[in-house]
Amino acid sequence: MTASPSPAAGPIRTGRQPLSLALTAGLLAALALASVAIGTRAVGWSDIWAALGGRVDSIATAAVATRLPRTALAMLAGAALGLSGAVMQGVTRNPLADPGILGVNMGASLAVVVGIVWFGITALQDYVWTAILGAGLAAVFVYAIGSLGRGGATPLKLALAGAATSVAFSSLVIAVVLPRADLAGSIRSWQIGGVGGATFAGIGHVAPFLAVGFALAMISARRLNALALGDELAAGFGERVARARATAAAGAVLLAGATTAICGPIGFVGLVVPHVCRLLAGTDHRWLLPFSALAGACLLLGADIAGRILARPAELDVGIVTALMGGPVFIWIVRRQRIREL
Repeated sequence: MTASPSPAAGPIRTGRQPLSLALTAGLLAALALASVAIGTRAVGWSDIWAALGGRVDSIATAAVATRLPRTALAMLAGAALGLSGAVMQGVTRNPLADPGILGVNMGASLAVVVGIVWFGITALQDYVWTAILGAGLAAVFVYAIGSLGRGGATPLKLALAGAATSVAFSSLVIAVVLPRADLAGSIRSWQIGGVGGATFAGIGHVAPFLAVGFALAMISARRLNALALGDELAAGFGERVARARATAAAGAVLLAGATTAICGPIGFVGLVVPHVCRLLAGTDHRWLLPFSALAGACLLLGADIAGRILARPAELDVGIVTALMGGPVFIWIVRRQRIREL
């Protein structure tokens, strides 16, 4: 028997959800058009339609052709990070959980850097497998550390364990890269986090992993509703708590690891998006998860556009913009939630 959403968690806004979801999808479509149109070189609608039709016979259409995969990657990466954050918050019942704060992104980053420097990996497919392995090991490590002591894996202990792990892994990345001056520049650029230079071939390499991650996350929605009631009550409703938590966590790790492999570690998207989406969708994960995916795509795409506008004729990497946006929101969440469980 599957548990229903927790009555104590807040009202289920069934009347507002379809309209809000449609508006969010409309906003994403508008941002996608803006992402294709905005850049160092201004382009017109005729150039956009020509590029969509496969023509690259002018500088303007060539510019649009390079922005198309960048736009697609920003949407996919944002959706993956937003969904991953919502799942992690549901699994841990921790309002501060997200792939960056819990050390998952940095675990993936460390694994990729070690693979590049020590084992000479160069193919994107190898990056993806390595990043997913690193993300998974980091998630297990943080959860194990946060589970030590009285009370088990409380939100406060998980947040502290994740923060400490991120700092430690970041230091290890620097230690691994320092002796390799020939690779330091490219690795530092990748570590900032960005979607520039995206290609459809590269997106094709990570798409299968993201698809599996999306599927695992979405099928876990009802189980996350059950977990929100607490482990004992969820088990009383017939839910296999360990399996439910492992399935959802696996989806979140796949999403975070694959995204980190192609974009670098991008922080705060998975933290900010679920909190905003709960205001629109309530706490029912059957609505919250698709909302988080759409809103995450909107946030990362908007941040990428903002980075192009703010630093013209150069641009700010999207990882810098999300960090500037996410820092104040993180402080607000800490003050509002006071590290309570969801």
